[in-house]
Amino acid sequence: MPNLQSTLRTVDDNFDVSVRKLLELISIPSISSEASGLAGIVRAAEWLKRELSAMGLSVEIIETKGHPVILAHSLAGQRTRHPRLLFYGHYDVQPVGDLNQWQHPPFEPRVMEEDGIHNFYGRGASDSKSQFWTVIEALRAWRAARGSFPADIVVMLEGEEEAGSPSLPEFIDAHRHDLRCDVAFICDAEMWSPTQPAITTQLKGLVHERVTIFAPNPDLHSGHYGAVAANPIRILSDILAGIHDEAGRVTIGGFYDDVSEIPDRLRQRWRQLAQDAGRFEEVDLSGGVTEKGYSTLEAMWGRPTVDINGITGGNQGPAERSVLPGSATARLSFRLVCGQQPEKVRAGFRAYVKSELPRGCTVEFEGAGGSSAVVLSQDSPFLAAAARGLEQEWESPAILRGTGGAIPLVQQLSEVLDAECVVIGFILPGDAIHAPDERYDTRRLRKGIRSWIRIFEEIQRESSRDMLDQRLATSQHDGRPE
Repeated sequence: MPNLQSTLRTVDDNFDVSVRKLLELISIPSISSEASGLAGIVRAAEWLKRELSAMGLSVEIIETKGHPVILAHSLAGQRTRHPRLLFYGHYDVQPVGDLNQWQHPPFEPRVMEEDGIHNFYGRGASDSKSQFWTVIEALRAWRAARGSFPADIVVMLEGEEEAGSPSLPEFIDAHRHDLRCDVAFICDAEMWSPTQPAITTQLKGLVHERVTIFAPNPDLHSGHYGAVAANPIRILSDILAGIHDEAGRVTIGGFYDDVSEIPDRLRQRWRQLAQDAGRFEEVDLSGGVTEKGYSTLEAMWGRPTVDINGITGGNQGPAERSVLPGSATARLSFRLVCGQQPEKVRAGFRAYVKSELPRGCTVEFEGAGGSSAVVLSQDSPFLAAAARGLEQEWESPAILRGTGGAIPLVQQLSEVLDAECVVIGFILPGDAIHAPDERYDTRRLRKGIRSWIRIFEEIQRESSRDMLDQRLATSQHDGRPE
């Protein structure tokens, strides 16, 4: 009778094939935020449909107002007494940016040994094709070894996460019956270190804003009018510089109104984690400004932040052009903590900019929506099973961590499906996600697949009925699946 060890051997015996298929997927340029990426989105969706169908899942490619969502079920929507597990990932990727900054072509991945580590480079290698691929390969190996899936399975892969997931809320609401589950595993998160796994239980909210300041005149000759006319770049720079004071606090009125202090128990736990001196060694934090009175982790996970993501205006070409620009634009992101509401933060920022605007200048804003911060339950039986499985594979306990990142999907699944959410991934800070030469390595890929096998085993080891009973007992909402 197949057991855990035989299933893990199936993973190892087929690992070369797992790598080959993943590299094939990474080679598809599924860029969601550029029109040129549409063909790659379609190719990736069709490729994944073939792979998921071949392993015994019932698969649909469902069109949305944006890019399609891939939805797969093990039982074509039927309900059994087993727990129903939903797995989320995204198959779209970021744009590549300046190709001259890539030492390895972004869509020609191959395994390369570097200092004893077998890396492969490519856009989407870490964020996030490798992440959900660990789940798919674990499901494939489990079914090959045991003849069936470990539970009732739902797989949802979206194609526009890197474009802000504009179609996903409507999709989740319209397909809530197909997506009903006892737990949603979000496969898009960081490990704590190369040797220690993590489960993310606290995520920030996110607001994006674009602000453009217009001078009373169009572009002007800087020699003729440089001493007397308004310069939007200078005005915008002054306004942006005033967002933070010398202590690193945000000066926008009302920004901290709904922010609670970090609980002492969390501060103590995070201080213990911060003793891991090697945690940030792959990222040079010198020159950074942390809000006074807070440690690095406290600032990253527990305090709201404002960051300027880009500034444009005036001469952007290779030739000299002495001009006073007619306009200047900045893009900003606001990372929110629990209690803050996206629209209130947005309104506060816009009011601040208007209050600082010189006479004669005008301003336009772009930005809508946003997500609130989420704190996930640490009492979930599924989280406990995941923690045990991760610890067995990595021989180190899983850290329950926060993150400065946002995953709006978590809030949507929690509210619409009333599902437990468990956020697991195997990304590291040095993977260069969203940057040139994004990479991943075969060790984490193998151990990621094996981790899911162990998690499935832990879920099965529990009485399925008991696990469902625990889930139902903690649910405070109607509409749970029958």
